Amino acid sequence: MTISSFNPPLRTLMGPGPSDVHPRVLAAMARPTVGHLDPAFIGMMDEVKSLLQYAFQTDNALTFPISAPGSAGMESCFANLVEPGDKVIVCINGVFGLRMKENVERCGGVAIVVEDDWGCSVDAHKVEDALKANPDTKIVAFVQAETSTGVHTDPLILCKLATRYGALSLVDAVTALAGVPVLVDDWGADAVYAGTQKCLSCVPGLSPVTFSERALDKIRKRSSKVQSWFLDLNLIMGYWGEGATRAYHHTAPVNALYALHESLVMLQEEGLENAWHRHAKMHLGLKAGLEAMGLEFAVDEMYRLPQLNAVKIPDGVDDAALRKRALERYGLEIGAGLGAFAGKIWRIGLMGQSATPRNILLCLSTLETLLSQANVKVESGKAVDAAQKILF
Repeated sequence: MTISSFNPPLRTLMGPGPSDVHPRVLAAMARPTVGHLDPAFIGMMDEVKSLLQYAFQTDNALTFPISAPGSAGMESCFANLVEPGDKVIVCINGVFGLRMKENVERCGGVAIVVEDDWGCSVDAHKVEDALKANPDTKIVAFVQAETSTGVHTDPLILCKLATRYGALSLVDAVTALAGVPVLVDDWGADAVYAGTQKCLSCVPGLSPVTFSERALDKIRKRSSKVQSWFLDLNLIMGYWGEGATRAYHHTAPVNALYALHESLVMLQEEGLENAWHRHAKMHLGLKAGLEAMGLEFAVDEMYRLPQLNAVKIPDGVDDAALRKRALERYGLEIGAGLGAFAGKIWRIGLMGQSATPRNILLCLSTLETLLSQANVKVESGKAVDAAQKILF
């Protein structure tokens, strides 16, 4: 068998990630590869750090991208901050809170679970009760933007609670960064991780992280080695530190970092607040169209993420079959539900370059056509008209 070059089909990505990647970012990846200790590359690394500090709204010196996807960003935070026996309050209101708990346990920590229903925000009162009941808690961990449910949790009160009770705060901002405000220094957050393939609209495979001085102090004073050599920040700090002299740690994904640099330059050009506003406006357009079609959201409006929309699947509709037809006929990818929401919701992403009027109108017209064919009563053209009133 002869295998030829792979040429992927053109898709419109409106699932939970990855999002559409701008041609500028793809073009950046095609630039000549240089050594990962080349002076020119080291200069670009410093720019990436500065641009990420802007995206995270932080002055944290240790702000950089882990050379692996968002899950590795999560693991880097837990592996470095959790020592055997440490109590960690883990807030669970979806799949990624469950993954946090798994990380705590694999690090030998003790997970104190604060659970809320899927589709609901984290209850700060429950968190404070857990802190009072466990005064020796080391970390409070929670998901700001729960990708599995489309729920937003306000990090400010949870970070402040952690600080008040002498604990560190650990925040999953994978789907949040560049889509809704992520204000690391204003919140007093101690460790935050994100992903490149969501609202940054970069290629998958990198995980921006940032650590406060309080977090770094805990890492430096560990009584045991970090269980992961690759993710040990004591080692990585020598590579992503300041200045031209870098200690070799690993071969960085050079061309992927070109892509991240370009996506962050584009974010800077647009402006953070403008990016937040764009995501909010695109959500309102999609919302108007979906509701005109008679569809409902699974999340209360107060806690709804603009960039990840959890939409209830109408009764009698074959979820997998409809998504397959959307992909094959219209090149449109929307996401399935996970866990408790499996088969009950679609996850429609409006992230980064995917958050455009064109994509929204394609999504609405596709759903309208396919739902009509599935014998769901919808009024032809009403969804697109409703969306256009918001978008234009």
